[in-house]
Amino acid sequence: MFNLFSRYAEAAGLIGALLTTVAFLPQVVRTWRQGGAGLSYLMLALFLAGMTCWLFYGIARGSLPIILANGMTALQVLMILALKLSGVRRRKEVK
Repeated sequence: MFNLFSRYAEAAGLIGALLTTVAFLPQVVRTWRQGGAGLSYLMLALFLAGMTCWLFYGIARGSLPIILANGMTALQVLMILALKLSGVRRRKEVK
């Protein structure tokens, strides 16, 4: 019984990891197209710190869903930060 529950829990975790990671992707695309002027550096930094903590927790627990979800989301946040920074540089060059 426990083994069956464990498999379902792992599957649910993987599905949740996929959904939460994919849910963040439109923000990356929007930032790519429009820039990230409306995004707060503080929010992005705190979110990245949280994802990093969860990633380390997942590694310590050996939990693939936690590792995948937080690792991929942390990469997306890094991409958004890079796009936001490059957008700031572009706006300064135009002025």
